[in-house]
Amino acid sequence: MKKIVLTGGGTAGHVTPNIALLPELKKRGYEVHYIGSHDGIEKRLIDEYGIPYYGISSGKLRRYFDIKNFTDPFKVIKGIGEASKLIKKIEPDVVFSKGGFVTVPVVLAADKRKVPCIIHESDMSPGLANRICIPHAVKVCTNFLEAAENIPDNKAVVTGTPIRKELFSGNRIAGLDFCGFTSNKPVILVVGGSLGSAAVNDVVRAALKDLVKNFQIIHLCGEGKIDESLKDFPGYVQYEYIKRELSDLMAAADIVISRAGANAICELLALKKPNILIPLPQTSSRGDQVLNAQSFKKQGYSSVLYEESITPEKLVFEANRVYREREKYIYSMRISSAKDSIQIIADLIDEYCKK
Repeated sequence: MKKIVLTGGGTAGHVTPNIALLPELKKRGYEVHYIGSHDGIEKRLIDEYGIPYYGISSGKLRRYFDIKNFTDPFKVIKGIGEASKLIKKIEPDVVFSKGGFVTVPVVLAADKRKVPCIIHESDMSPGLANRICIPHAVKVCTNFLEAAENIPDNKAVVTGTPIRKELFSGNRIAGLDFCGFTSNKPVILVVGGSLGSAAVNDVVRAALKDLVKNFQIIHLCGEGKIDESLKDFPGYVQYEYIKRELSDLMAAADIVISRAGANAICELLALKKPNILIPLPQTSSRGDQVLNAQSFKKQGYSSVLYEESITPEKLVFEANRVYREREKYIYSMRISSAKDSIQIIADLIDEYCKK
């Protein structure tokens, strides 16, 4: 049997594309193993899929001063040793890495043991973890042509992001019933990323009284970020995180307010959901979400509001405008050149498995 190790973690965006690949990999006869951190979000997300999961030590590599910068390199070194032992034990034919700092030890260990590694980079420019891993990879899958132009040695392949098939099978009525909503008023779905965004949560809640005049609001606000004072607010429901019902909530949504993580916006593109993106600002990130949002705005897929200048009034105005002009956004997304990412990536995995 062909064997593959999947790795990726830290946020849901580094895990869900791996999950999206699982049915196709199993269909093609792969025995799938997963290497992640001991207690990261990836462990919780992967556990229900019944595939072997292995936790290793991992440390975050930071661009700013932190006392952990003195200890985390030793965690990475320990993780390389642990990953090397696992790869020796599993004997995979290929490794597929979706990114996040836990993947660095896995990719370095696999390269050392001559196992081909394929990396997926979601953003316009590679993150630090993937920049470390790229020299040790045989191919780098990207979402954007602009990103491919910055990958050396002809390693880049524009594939898009694997999208979970179940997202396409959502039922609008089931989503409305789940929230206790009616079908005679449009719905906004707010998604602040798997860890939740305080800035997005705050501006949505500040605008709530005006938003519910024309919309019903589903708010995925992140773990520990429920506002108890708004639990009985008419036309508004909030959840920390949704898994099984997400496809129904997506189907119920007329427009989406979201951060601009690459996997999230690629799902919106695939589902043809008009959206308002609020990218993580450059002051608290490397600016990848800003670039992602600008690219989607340029192609006519999204409206963009910047965290530094957003107000509740601007959000209400833009929500009403995007809803009025939703068909324009849907048309732009419908004529996009989105690829069948799962098939392209699975073919690439097959190619290097045979080698």
